[in-house]
This record gives sequence, structure tokens and C-alpha cells, in this order.
Amino acid sequence: MTRYTYTLAQDDAAPLGLVVLQTDETIERDMRRLLGDRAPYVSRVQSGLNVTPETLQAMAGHVTQSAALLPAALRYGAIGYGCTSATAQIGAGRIAELVGAGADTGAVTNPLSALLAACRALKVKKLAFLSPYVADVSARLRDTLNQNGIETPIFGSFDEDEEAKVVRIDAPSIEAAAVDLCQGQSVDAVFLSCTNLRTLDVIAPLETALGIPVLSSNLVLAWHMAQLGHAQIIGPGQLIAAYPAG
Repeated sequence: MTRYTYTLAQDDAAPLGLVVLQTDETIERDMRRLLGDRAPYVSRVQSGLNVTPETLQAMAGHVTQSAALLPAALRYGAIGYGCTSATAQIGAGRIAELVGAGADTGAVTNPLSALLAACRALKVKKLAFLSPYVADVSARLRDTLNQNGIETPIFGSFDEDEEAKVVRIDAPSIEAAAVDLCQGQSVDAVFLSCTNLRTLDVIAPLETALGIPVLSSNLVLAWHMAQLGHAQIIGPGQLIAAYPAG
């Protein structure tokens, strides 16, 4: 055997990481579209087929193990936890602790913390809120927003708890619901909740129709990860246009 020597290449900018729900079929594709070459390394966390407060809380027992399955040789610029409703149930601070116990990272974020950051950036105080889930799942999320100075006076839902159906709600259904929800109302922005909902392609047409910013779980999460991890982001919407990262 001939043994060769080698040199080690220098790593590029600190990578991004993402903990994704086992049932989520949407977020990874959206992250690739939004973050391009800085698309995150991904690990999956065990999650229920149906979304209830109980199944969301149960994820807390698996987050650290899932974060630990990200490549351990790396220090991450930021790691996102990809569930809006579970963050509200478990708590953003607790999510950060659980992720940080499993992976070396400079920052941890989630769609709820990212939404609050986006609302601050855009000076949003009143938010129209569209969710795919049953009302009791969204109630904790709306309460958390209210506690942080963001009112959700208008709430609409597809009233669905089965993830396999949530991901297949089509774009015309989402657009029609958002337009109807905001009809004749005075709000600063619209939020399309859930990382599994296919929202990325409806953001631009909805902003044209409604004349206000349209935010979604995946859009705000990618934006906040890019802000924290100093990454470029390319995508639709007033948020990215007004506050690009990089």
C-alpha cells in the first residue's frame, strides 16, 4: 500500500442547520429555494401524524437527539427548529436549550421567534392569521403573539389536524382563504402558519392582491436563519425585499 499525505481544506462560512418534523414534506424544498447554496443540513424529529397540543408537546422528548444527528464536526451559524405550533406549545426558550444540547451553534431560531422578528422589522402590530389547524392548536400561538405585542384580531383556519392533508391544501384554496379573511379588515400583514403548508408561491400574488406584507412560517424562518447566520436569501415578499440578509 502506498500511503499519501493530504492537506485539509478550510471550511466556508458557518453552515446552517434545521430540525424538521418527520411528517413535513414542504420545508426542505422551500429552504433550498430561499437559501440556495446555504441551504441547511437537515435532521428529522419524531412527530405525530395528527397535530394536537399533546403530539406537539411530545416532540420535546426527541429534539436534542435529532439535533445531535446533524454533522457533529461543524459549528453552525444558526439552527432552525421547523415547527410553528410546537414552538408555542413547548416554548421558544426551551426549544433553544434542547437544540443547543445536541449541536454546537451560535444561534437557535424557530418560526415563532422568526415571525416576531419579522413583525418588528416591518412594524407590524395587527396580523391576520390563517392556519391549517384546529383552533386549540393555534390558540397558544396566538396568545404568545399577543403577549409580545402582536394582535391577531382576524383568525381563519382550514380546521384540519392530519398532516398528510395539510401539505396537500392547494394554492388556490390558500389564496382564496387569505383574501376572504382580509376582506374589509384593517391589518398590517397576513401570516400563513405552518411549515408544511405550501405557501411560497402564493406570497407574491397575495401581496399584489392585498397590498400588505404576506408572511409564512417557512419564509420568516429562512429569513431569520439568514439574518443570524449571515447568509444570502432570495425569495418573494416585502420582508426579503426590505430586509435582505447576507
